Amino acid sequence: MRTAYTIKWIPKEKLKSILPLAYILNRETVPMELLESRLAEMIPMGYKCIGVYDQKELIGICGVWVLNKLYVGKHVEPDNVIISPEYQGKGIGELMMQFLNDYAKEMNCETAEVNCYIKNERGKKFWESHGYVPLGYHLIKRLKDE
Repeated sequence: MRTAYTIKWIPKEKLKSILPLAYILNRETVPMELLESRLAEMIPMGYKCIGVYDQKELIGICGVWVLNKLYVGKHVEPDNVIISPEYQGKGIGELMMQFLNDYAKEMNCETAEVNCYIKNERGKKFWESHGYVPLGYHLIKRLKDE
């Protein structure tokens, strides 16, 4: 059984390859065209993405932002993190987090910050097992609904 995976930055010109996994992550409720449009706007803002591959198949993604905020300083923010369901529980999340942590240190980040869906108990456990602690609430307001 093959257990060696390749982990690397997905080149900008191939970032659309993350969309099928992002679609699953968003519970298949955000249309693919909208995800593609949003991604196109995110890239010039500095969005990068780690990809984990089983040979040529993309099986895991971890979007990455490097930001600076008054309350945490320069930090790395993992975003849109998902592993294909059939590959979950095989240590791939560990590989991505090590890659992310190495990058954060390389970028001289002071902290890491993540947002996790309220109903994603498995995700919450994952982040807490990697040293993340709850600090506050992540709230959104839909402006188009007003």
